[in-house]
Amino acid sequence: MRNNFTYQGSAAHIVFGEGRSREAGAWIEKLGCSRALVLSTPQQRADAEALAERLGPLAAGVFAGAVMHTPVEVTAKAMEAVNQSGADCVVSLGGGSTTGLGKAIAYRTDLPQVVIPTTYAGSEVTPILGQTEGGRKTTVRHPSILPEVVIYDPELTLGLPVGMSVTSALNAMAHAVEALYAQDRNPISSLMAKEGLSAFKTSLPTIIGTPRDREARAEALYGAWLSGTVLGAVSMALHHKICHTLGGTFDTPHAETHAIMLPHTAAYNAAAVPDLLEPVARTFGGSVGGGLWDFAKSLGAPLALKDLGLSQADLDRTAAIATENPYWNPRPIDRQSIRALLQDAWEGNRPTN
Repeated sequence: MRNNFTYQGSAAHIVFGEGRSREAGAWIEKLGCSRALVLSTPQQRADAEALAERLGPLAAGVFAGAVMHTPVEVTAKAMEAVNQSGADCVVSLGGGSTTGLGKAIAYRTDLPQVVIPTTYAGSEVTPILGQTEGGRKTTVRHPSILPEVVIYDPELTLGLPVGMSVTSALNAMAHAVEALYAQDRNPISSLMAKEGLSAFKTSLPTIIGTPRDREARAEALYGAWLSGTVLGAVSMALHHKICHTLGGTFDTPHAETHAIMLPHTAAYNAAAVPDLLEPVARTFGGSVGGGLWDFAKSLGAPLALKDLGLSQADLDRTAAIATENPYWNPRPIDRQSIRALLQDAWEGNRPTN
């Protein structure tokens, strides 16, 4: 593998450190822009408005309508705000929902993006857009989707609720685990994936006990950057296909869905490529899926799909959709095997592999 691979580094500017979010205005100007539309979810409207106030004349307004899974109808409303405000760039403040909306706007307009993450989603450093329409979630990969500037300010994550911190981090960890067995993996992406997993293994237990521990928050945000970056560098496989199916079809909560599915999809593929996933077992102890499940349980993470309101009939439909046009995967995918995997995830069983 070391003698035969292709690698392309990310073109995004990464700005990391406490208080660095206060440099957002300077970065807007460095991009040659002067009218930024600030994006957020409804829950973070106050933070977005405060940011717009700090930006002063550089702010063109606030659109606080971002929601999970980036529905195309919400993007259409945001596009109206872009046109009405005369915005020449967007600033996305928040988690994956807000980042997704900014990417959707950029994909349609090629407007520059400045992203200020407040969770550990990691999607801010990928050229991948996932969006929903008509009950289906699809993904598209394009250079225009990759944000130009990402500002990681651990200070903004100090108040992130513990539960959201855990599920958001497990979501990011899923990117790293899947990168280890990706078809187009390379030595650099694998190193970053292992480092990202190690950062979360170290930081999350501390965050559980001391949520405002600045060093742990910075370490988790570092893990998010690494995990997101490897997702942007390699292709997705079974894990993301199932999560996109569940989220797009049943509107399950994004981070929680990834958190629940991760031990099961990792265990499924560990049966085929144990060597590639050995670093996961070494980091978390025991087997690949079992170690991830034990770690998630120790953090108080959700473990069962049934707790998200899914029925067993929903599992049948998920298995059908996930296998009708599957992503490449190191282990062959068939409907019966995926249905069994989903049953274990629905019940919250600990994987054996």
